[in-house]
Amino acid sequence: MTGATASRPKPRARGLGPAPREGRIEVARAGGCVSATLDRPGARNRLSAAMARRLVELAEEVEDDDGALMLAIRGTRADFCAGFDDDVDPAVVESLAVLTKPTLAIIGGAAADEGMELALAMDLRVASAGARFTMGQLARGRLPRFGGTQRLPRLVGVAHAMRMLLTGATVDGREAMRLGLVTYLAPSAGALERTADEVVRALSSRGPVAARMAKEAVRRGADLTLDQGIRLEEDLYALLQTTADRAEGVRAFLEKRKPLFRGA
Repeated sequence: MTGATASRPKPRARGLGPAPREGRIEVARAGGCVSATLDRPGARNRLSAAMARRLVELAEEVEDDDGALMLAIRGTRADFCAGFDDDVDPAVVESLAVLTKPTLAIIGGAAADEGMELALAMDLRVASAGARFTMGQLARGRLPRFGGTQRLPRLVGVAHAMRMLLTGATVDGREAMRLGLVTYLAPSAGALERTADEVVRALSSRGPVAARMAKEAVRRGADLTLDQGIRLEEDLYALLQTTADRAEGVRAFLEKRKPLFRGA
């Protein structure tokens, strides 16, 4: 794992006292990382309509805030997210999926049903070996409706996606890593935060404009031919050369120092 080695301040969360019955989203900021914690432990962090509305608002805030370099989502206590309440607006997952800045899901315990669909919409996923991934909607006669049938096969392949969707098979963190569902694996729940911190430092140290363009190239390129994708990459590269961040990167390299990116 690579990334900056300097220590970063611990996030300062907003919102104290017990979570209301419908749950809440605790938001913290540190070193350019905006961290959202799903806080509804009595329902295993199941997303309520009120929590979903706050996540949509937060996605908009992160997109518009030049000081926000990335968004990380985690669950409080043991689980990531055990699903959504029936009245949650499907727009919540898409609002996170379309963010131009890097996104990270930090997964301990269960990422179940719609909670797994939420994790699938993030750019990267770090999980503990004991994390559990499952898509059990079909057992209730329901179809995933937050992108799960589309994002899962793109990550793990059609055969493994069919197995999880049609049988409701549960995959632990180690198998998820082998399948490509998880991008970073922590050996234990205790190591999850340390591993997540390393990933956050790596993401936050990248040039923010270049990171956004890399995401655009990968996402749009998935629907293009190879030649079209290469032309897109060339166009974005040319555009990047006009930015202040690109000039700062060159100066920092020549001066053998860490670049001070401004996101412009």
